[in-house]
Amino acid sequence: MNENSDESPAIRLTARGMKTRTRIVAAAADLMRVQGIGGTTLDDVIVASGVSKSQFYRHFEDKGALVRAVVTHVGEWVIARETNMLGTVSTLAGLRRWRDSLVKANALRHGMYGCALGSLAAEVSDYDTVARSVLDELFGAWRRLIDEALGRMKRAGVLDESVDTARLAVGFLASLQGGYLLAQTARDIEPMAIAIDVALAHLESLATAGRAAS
Repeated sequence: MNENSDESPAIRLTARGMKTRTRIVAAAADLMRVQGIGGTTLDDVIVASGVSKSQFYRHFEDKGALVRAVVTHVGEWVIARETNMLGTVSTLAGLRRWRDSLVKANALRHGMYGCALGSLAAEVSDYDTVARSVLDELFGAWRRLIDEALGRMKRAGVLDESVDTARLAVGFLASLQGGYLLAQTARDIEPMAIAIDVALAHLESLATAGRAAS
């Protein structure tokens, strides 16, 4: 089988088979979020998903195939969330609400699990080129959502015309990911809040006169 073989069985799955596959991936994603990829065994996933070994191997050739499916599953969830939160943002106030939502959500776990995508990237990037490529695309989609929000702000006159929104979007995403990591290490949400606030303060310094409160 090729590197993308974990996806081919899904094409021929019945509705019941797809439901089983989805249950396996969801269980694996939950376990890997808490225990890490290295700390999660296939037996753990089989028990947590309530399937037999034969059912598991009908859907996934090995752990690598499962991890790639988890990356896609988590990525789709993250991008859907970010699209919902950032898709109509066109003001600094809207961007602050996005910041508050992320910080509040991570505070429920005292920041202990970090970013769902960032945690996966830290574990798979060095040995799974397929998963790394998918993660790169997902982070690219996230960065574009930020860029598009900043672009709307620029067109609305909130930001100065000279602002490079693509460059700012990279900085925002880097600040967010760094904040997630610091919060995870400290088991304290404050470093994440500070990291995003510093990025927001820089953005506010680029606002056109009289629009910083927008």
